[in-house]
Amino acid sequence: MDTHIVSSIDSSEFTHLTRTLSKSTVIGLDAEWKPVRSQRSTFPTVTLLQLACQIGDDSAGWDESVVFLLDLSSLPLPSIWELIKDVLVSPDILKLGFKFKQDLIYLSSTFRAQGGNPGFDQVEPYMDITNIYKFLQHKQGKKISKDTKSLSAICEEILGLHLSKELQCSDWSHRPLTEEQIRYAAKDAHCLLGIFKIFQAKVIKEGPLCNHVNEQHQSNVSLGLKGILEMPDCENKLVGRKFCNALDIVQATASSEECERIARGVEVIRKTKPMDESLWKIVRKYGEKLFLRVSDRNPKASRRKGKRLSSVVVCEEKQLENYGDWQGPPPWDISLGGDGCPKFLCDVMVEGLAKHLRCVGVDAAVPHSRKPEPRELIDQAYKEKRVLLTRDAKLLRHQYLIKNQIYRVNNLLKNEQLLEVIEAFQLKISEDQLMSRCTKCNGRFIQKPLTVEEAIEAAKGFQKIPNCLFDKNLEFWQCMDCNQLYWEGTQYHNAVQKFIDVCQLKE
Repeated sequence: MDTHIVSSIDSSEFTHLTRTLSKSTVIGLDAEWKPVRSQRSTFPTVTLLQLACQIGDDSAGWDESVVFLLDLSSLPLPSIWELIKDVLVSPDILKLGFKFKQDLIYLSSTFRAQGGNPGFDQVEPYMDITNIYKFLQHKQGKKISKDTKSLSAICEEILGLHLSKELQCSDWSHRPLTEEQIRYAAKDAHCLLGIFKIFQAKVIKEGPLCNHVNEQHQSNVSLGLKGILEMPDCENKLVGRKFCNALDIVQATASSEECERIARGVEVIRKTKPMDESLWKIVRKYGEKLFLRVSDRNPKASRRKGKRLSSVVVCEEKQLENYGDWQGPPPWDISLGGDGCPKFLCDVMVEGLAKHLRCVGVDAAVPHSRKPEPRELIDQAYKEKRVLLTRDAKLLRHQYLIKNQIYRVNNLLKNEQLLEVIEAFQLKISEDQLMSRCTKCNGRFIQKPLTVEEAIEAAKGFQKIPNCLFDKNLEFWQCMDCNQLYWEGTQYHNAVQKFIDVCQLKE
């Protein structure tokens, strides 16, 4: 391999790089960075960018190429940003990579952090070596595995070359690079060209490509340059030829400063030589576009710590933490047409809180279904004029739908959750309210207690009353909604005492 390390924009290696890029139509891309072994809130810094450039036409072997190692720790990044960006988006250069999206994310982050520019967000046209490998496997009649093979395994199978990955996790920020690191970095990018050559030969051997492209090409030959550029699907190959023709015409007729300025403008646009016909057809049929979303710009939290919340939810959570108090009025407020009685809807994440609220006499409903969708929760809260209590931060996104009807509970323990809601909504809890609602269904009890005989009759075929209660002078209460029977036994007195202590009612 002809390998060059580029560490200065004033060096002969940099000049060689720019000239080679203008003549290359296929480039293998790879990047290296120092591995990060601890949890960080930023991406690793890319310190080396490898460009393996194919020189010559399609008849040239993949060994007739040159590899450039761009030392990003030494080069001024703002000075090379435009050069790299033009390469990544040039329609005349096919870019090859192996799972290059991660490299692009880190590369873009590095330039944004150190170069004061927007980084990079796309690579086009692009082909991933994993997809090329799957294509070759399919043509050979082999079963395509769902698991993606490593680049080393693909090189071993396709090229018969051993690609050692021992230096992958070495310290790529250390300078100078060792000879082993230089060879490793160059091979990683160089082998991509070799794999593509095998793929390209296979595709060409199968016969003509993209007949419909040829028909479109012929029908558009008579169009002018303006007409071509205004087409919704601009043919890169044809545009390239038109630009070259336009450049020749402008340069031949340039006799004034204005014409010379136009000629220079066309020269800037046409920096690289157009693809030849066969490569252009391959790109038309198999080319991809690597595109970064806005969410790719920020590191994702470790899976062990749960999914990272969206910025909207994080912002709203911080607002809740800042003031901590409920921002009313709640939907049951008399000024809003409510009856003045607090009413809550507890989702499945705070179902235990619902029972505690019922024990202190507060109306606390649960969702109609076991696994409700957010829209179902919102509709139920809105129709029943309830405040939705949850620990799911994602539900806070729907505050614009039911303003002042969603509250995120911060505490984990049920007793603490109960006190939090009482304080946030300034609920007035008295001892005579305790155990006044059915803990099973949230229903109200009958106004008059039942005798033992009445309770036995009401419980037939529905609920069994212990025989030991028959000779005791107890009062029974029945839920008007689910018909569940309750009596003032040991459990009742223990529960009353518990909530007297929790709510500090004696004080």
